[in-house]
Amino acid sequence: MTDWGAPPKLVEVPDPVPGPGETLVRVAGCGLCRSDLTMRHLPAAVGEQLGWSMPFTLGHEVAGWIDGTGEPVALVSPTSCGVCRYCVRGQDSGCPHGRAGRGYGRDGGLAQFVLVADRRALLPLGALDPRHAGPLTDAGATAYHAVRRALPRIPAGGTVVVIGAGGLGAFAIQFVRVLTAARVVAVDPLPARLSYAAEIGAHSGVPEVSGKADVVLDFVGTDETIAAGIAAVRTGGAYGLIGSADGRLRGPWFSTLPRDGEVFTFQGSSIADAQEVIALAGAGLIRNQVVEFGLGEIDRAYAELASGGLTGRAVIVP
Repeated sequence: MTDWGAPPKLVEVPDPVPGPGETLVRVAGCGLCRSDLTMRHLPAAVGEQLGWSMPFTLGHEVAGWIDGTGEPVALVSPTSCGVCRYCVRGQDSGCPHGRAGRGYGRDGGLAQFVLVADRRALLPLGALDPRHAGPLTDAGATAYHAVRRALPRIPAGGTVVVIGAGGLGAFAIQFVRVLTAARVVAVDPLPARLSYAAEIGAHSGVPEVSGKADVVLDFVGTDETIAAGIAAVRTGGAYGLIGSADGRLRGPWFSTLPRDGEVFTFQGSSIADAQEVIALAGAGLIRNQVVEFGLGEIDRAYAELASGGLTGRAVIVP
């Protein structure tokens, strides 16, 4: 990102040089996220209020090798301070100091090298391929956070509806299958995504929400999905809003929200979420589907991401 309100450009910059306490990571692969698409439209006043500085390199789903040792690592996606009241309770996704970070206001991983100042952000990958591990730290960890948050409302033999079977929703389907004995219903208008959802464990797939469920996880977040998702929650259930399509709930809260249930939302995930997702992937319990693109193909990769036609996550291999 070279200027506010402008599209990103592929440019040459000097290799970063680590200072005291910093680690240089050679990037193996960096996942793309829909939030990258919104950054090019961010007004300067909003970005500066968040503490962002131009120019900066995009990319917050990063994995690679520690320069000098070759150890494969993934990098924690959200930034957190480690010492505030949220961080010390393991709720680092709520850290108030995380509004600017790697790939959003600071240099990220859509490059050959990236600097890491906080060693908490370095997550060992073991035998996992670092070219494809980046999405585990954001798409995977965010979906895991949602499922973990909803676990108390998911009874054995209950039903979980996942709205949006794209990158995050596909992870959520798998986490529900691994962590619960619930039936999973995938909701998506695209037949290819429903087909993939069936491959990774969804018991059924439908183009729109119908019936009742103990938990609804909405990875879209439009007016329509919010209304349909909340209406589908059984008494005592939960609706989780993860999608950021800026939808609104129209209607009186008292009679519209699920009876004796809960509605929750959040942004990002915790370090523990990312660690547990990497462990599940390392054990072969979840599938991390990616589509590789070279750094010179990044405009095409973003175009395919924007069109919504990808199954899995786009990963740039520099």
